[in-house]
Amino acid sequence: MRAMQTTLIAMLASAAAFAQTPAPRLEFEVASIRPSAPISSPADVARIGVHIDGQRVALNMLALTDLIQSAYNVKLHQISGPDWMAGARFDINAKLPAGSDGKQIQPMIQTLLVDRFGLKLHREMRDFPVYALTVAKTGLKMKESAPDPPAADGAPAKSFDVTASSSNNGTTINYGNGSYMTFDMNNSSFEGKKVPATALPDTLARFMDRPVVDMTGLTGNYDFTLKFNQDDFRAMMIRSAIAAGVVLPPEALKLLETSNGDSLPNALETLGLKLEQRKAPIEVLVIDHIEKTPSDN
Repeated sequence: MRAMQTTLIAMLASAAAFAQTPAPRLEFEVASIRPSAPISSPADVARIGVHIDGQRVALNMLALTDLIQSAYNVKLHQISGPDWMAGARFDINAKLPAGSDGKQIQPMIQTLLVDRFGLKLHREMRDFPVYALTVAKTGLKMKESAPDPPAADGAPAKSFDVTASSSNNGTTINYGNGSYMTFDMNNSSFEGKKVPATALPDTLARFMDRPVVDMTGLTGNYDFTLKFNQDDFRAMMIRSAIAAGVVLPPEALKLLETSNGDSLPNALETLGLKLEQRKAPIEVLVIDHIEKTPSDN
């Protein structure tokens, strides 16, 4: 009996030791961080993006808020920290360790933020006034995108790219594989092709005065066009620039007063969607400490 007890205790001790073993620390093999040049022209906007090709990872002109969003898989409104983080942009070129895959990049960016920017944070729940994006009673009117054709056997794996191109006519964000979103300044409209339904609330939230929470239950990819009146579209672009940390002159901020926001609900109605004002508890990442300048490469 004593021998059995000894064996059982040893087994429990081994199990406890195994359970307490921390997960392996994931980090880039090497990473170079440089401050990005200020955004001052459409050509600068075109540099913003992510490119992952094999073991090479390039994060171009991303703000600290963008990096935290990517690393912790949260929305912009879930980050509570210094306002300057939205304007502090960096170019990061990194190399993945051999055998790594794309799923490990998020924890690697977390490690980079902790090691190089001294990031310290905690999580807490906060009540927020939000817009709930729901399907209208009239039913969904968005067109679901055609499915991709099956990949040929032996076809090489595609690299991952998120790139932006910009001109005086507007900006296009290309997600690869035929998926993109265009913000057309001439026609005061958004056009989306093969856009995941879950990405629409995040996009709308960049132009709103409060978070947008997805309550549609939609899971597919969709093609759509949202058209606005000129004043509302201009005001949405200004709010987006403010959220991105762009410093605007007082004249631009005064243009917000010319918008009443009526065209957004009307535009969403054409897609069979609507926004409802609600309050909701949302988990927030509270930034306790972060450095403006990363440690040496």
